[in-house]
Amino acid sequence: MAEELDEEVLAFARQVFELARSGEATHLAEYLDAGVPANMTNEKGDTLLILAAYHNHPETVRVLIERGADHSRANDRGQTALAAAVFRQNAETVNILLAGGADPNAGGPSALEMAKFFNLPEMQALLEAAPKG
Repeated sequence: MAEELDEEVLAFARQVFELARSGEATHLAEYLDAGVPANMTNEKGDTLLILAAYHNHPETVRVLIERGADHSRANDRGQTALAAAVFRQNAETVNILLAGGADPNAGGPSALEMAKFFNLPEMQALLEAAPKG
């Protein structure tokens, strides 16, 4: 049986996730530098990186990547940070993730599948131009 977290710890975790959602890159970086895990996930499997990408915060994405956030992690629905950035049509975030090694074919649906499904030719071109391996 999983150990229950006390309310203070849960409140802190919610605060950290809110920093990612709202794009508070500097404040989030301070927490990460103090030991908060860059790959922590919420109850839906969303990572800080997925939330930052989905909410269009490229600088926060950069801070997370620089501090070891795993761009290949998918949430409980199979979505990656790259797929979230493609869905939101944020070229800057897509480029940061690709430069960090994100795979356009990872996840389900993958970022590339997302671009094709939603007819996002600019996003598809970025993904197809990404270096392989």
